Amino acid sequence: MKRVSREELLKIAQMGRINIHEDEIPEMLKQLEEVLSYAQQVCEVARETGVVMNKTINVFREDSVCPSTPEKLLKEAPEVESNYFVVPKILETE
Repeated sequence: MKRVSREELLKIAQMGRINIHEDEIPEMLKQLEEVLSYAQQVCEVARETGVVMNKTINVFREDSVCPSTPEKLLKEAPEVESNYFVVPKILETE
């Protein structure tokens, strides 16, 4: 397997808008190479077992309507108010 260079890692980080500190680079390189090595092993197993990995096929299915009532879902909620789920506030307003 081809090794990932420092420059390639920095380019990937830049494309993903990820800030990497200089001292993190060696560990990141190691982790990225482990992930790529694992992906290569998966591809090899797929080849050996005859599994076809075709990325260009999209499987579509018919949408089906399943009738449901709000009560059935709402009774699973920890807290309900006027037919709505009550959730914790995460944004503060001024």
